[in-house]
Amino acid sequence: MARWPPAIRSVRAKLLLVLLPLAILLPALIALIVYWGNAAYDRLLIYKINAELVIAHQYLERVIESRLQTLTGLARSAGLAAAIADRGSASRYLATAASREGFDFLGLVDLGGNLRATSTAQPVGKPLGYWPVVAGALEGKAAAGLDILQPDVLEEMSPELAARARLRVIQTPSAAFDDKLLEARGMIVHAAAPVIDGGGKIVGALEAGVLLNRNLDFVDNINSIIYTEAALPLGSRGTVTLFLDDVRIATNVRMFGAAEDDANQLSGPAMRGSSSEQIVLRDPTDRSSHGDRALGTRVSLAVRDKVLGEGKVWLDRAFVVNDWYVSGYEPLRDSFSRRIGMLYVGYLEAPFSQIKRNILASIIALFAVIAAVVAVLSLRRARAVFRPLERMDATMGAVVAGDASARVGSVGSEDEIGRLSLHLDRLLDTLDARSRELRELNAELDQKVVGRTRELAQANEELKAAQQKLVRSEKLAAIGQLTAGVAHEINNPIAVMQGNLDVMREALGSRGEIVGTEIRLLDEQINRIRLIVTKLLQFARPDEFAGYVEEVDVNAVVSDSLVLVRPELRKANINVRQELQGKARVRINRIELQQVLINLMVNALYAMESGGTITLSTADWREGVHLRGVRIDIQDTGCGIGEEAIGRVFDPFFTTKKQHGTGLGLSISLSLVDRYGGTITVDSHIGEGSCFSVWLLAEPLFNTSPDA
Repeated sequence: MARWPPAIRSVRAKLLLVLLPLAILLPALIALIVYWGNAAYDRLLIYKINAELVIAHQYLERVIESRLQTLTGLARSAGLAAAIADRGSASRYLATAASREGFDFLGLVDLGGNLRATSTAQPVGKPLGYWPVVAGALEGKAAAGLDILQPDVLEEMSPELAARARLRVIQTPSAAFDDKLLEARGMIVHAAAPVIDGGGKIVGALEAGVLLNRNLDFVDNINSIIYTEAALPLGSRGTVTLFLDDVRIATNVRMFGAAEDDANQLSGPAMRGSSSEQIVLRDPTDRSSHGDRALGTRVSLAVRDKVLGEGKVWLDRAFVVNDWYVSGYEPLRDSFSRRIGMLYVGYLEAPFSQIKRNILASIIALFAVIAAVVAVLSLRRARAVFRPLERMDATMGAVVAGDASARVGSVGSEDEIGRLSLHLDRLLDTLDARSRELRELNAELDQKVVGRTRELAQANEELKAAQQKLVRSEKLAAIGQLTAGVAHEINNPIAVMQGNLDVMREALGSRGEIVGTEIRLLDEQINRIRLIVTKLLQFARPDEFAGYVEEVDVNAVVSDSLVLVRPELRKANINVRQELQGKARVRINRIELQQVLINLMVNALYAMESGGTITLSTADWREGVHLRGVRIDIQDTGCGIGEEAIGRVFDPFFTTKKQHGTGLGLSISLSLVDRYGGTITVDSHIGEGSCFSVWLLAEPLFNTSPDA
């Protein structure tokens, strides 16, 4: 790594470079502030438009709820009850009530969901029970929401109502392609309430609707609530629109210069796009009827896809005709939960942008003034600072180089830097003395600690190994002498018994068939005693039974051992699973290894009286990257070994089996494996089975100690 030139690395240069932030960091800081300011400004506008969209949504909900409350009161009124009783006057009553309460239509529906009386010209008997609000009312629950009426239904109700709903569709740039020229459907506030007789029984439902097409009072009221004089800066203006699908059916957006964001074509995720839409009025009839409101114009394809297509809320800024607007759209759903239109609010962004520019300009000017003041003060103070600091630096450099006597001396200044130089000299004096003392003490202490620690660790290891070896050697030596004597004493009578049994068999001849079973039983038991004696001798004098060493494939030995015990495993209903993945070969006596494995398999068999599974697995034994040998696991699903017994399983004559074995199998197996420098470990829990692991070195380290 290249080093800075000495002139640049000096204190003088660094003090003078204090002005560097004014030249480099200040523009970067200003750019960062502008970036953060723009981001915060965007979030503020999005937050504001989102809050306004929530207010508009709540107003719409209040309108729907108000209509439902009015209808519920009408359904419970005595006048309706009297009109129902006088069947001939029901329709007249509904027409009067609709005009009085501000409904565009009222209808009385019977329990079958069919129209029985109406304020319009709809035919009696028409089924209306498919409407969710009507179905809910017939079940006793008043309900209201938005719904769409088809042109034929509106025409059937009233030609005047159908005419109010009918809007000429104005093809709008950036909108989705559609050759539809007329929107004749009607969006209504649809409500229904149960009609209950004097006995508390539901006798029908009262249905009502308010057409929202051309309902300019609705959007004007929302606009007056949200965009009061204090809600927007001078020069901004707010707009509200109600869409049926993507067509404006009620709006305060003007056709020239005051429309909301109809062409939202964004180049980035939020508040970073551009869109435009030229809305040009071509029908003077529409314009004269509704001023210059943009009824019949369509929303842009981008907004339509996100709000109507994906059902998401649109919150963003967009360029409309000749200016930027911040806009918010949310989908509207009918009583069937289908997306049928959108609710929009928006306001002109230009006044907010001007405020932002003024704030950023003020911040930049403030930074410029601060930078100028700091530059002057820094230059004046630099001269009084860098000279004493250079002397201190030279002194510290000399100390680091090994000159413990180097000192700063007087710098001719009585300020903080002068006092600092005096304190530094005193500190160097004290540090020099303490350093010498500490170095001497640390060196002596470290030497003592290292020596004592090494001696203690070595003594502990030697003591532990000696204790273990002594205990095992004494135990095995005592047991070996005992077993050798017992085996010798038993062999003689066994030989006599076997010889006499053979003589008796010859003497009896054919008459021996009468006691053939007893003779065969005697042969088996004598042979069993002989095997026990052989095990005792093998335990007492293992060197006499040692075989020759050869390189073996442990996977093959495992498979061969399994063949010998498989008949017994089948009788005991025990399954065997093999996972032989060990690759390394080991040098060991093949017969002795097979004896160890068979003994462990038989022990696993006895541990599973009701059947189970034995898993035989092999794997390479590695320590880090070094291959040491092979590990063989014999795992069963038997009863497991308790904590009090697991530490004694390798002791001679210790057994957990009441009816099987002599307690020598595991002890002999451990001795055989230990002879080659390996070992056997066990992991067992009551009720979970046991796993015996045989660890074999690739190259044996023959153990000639007495306990091997």
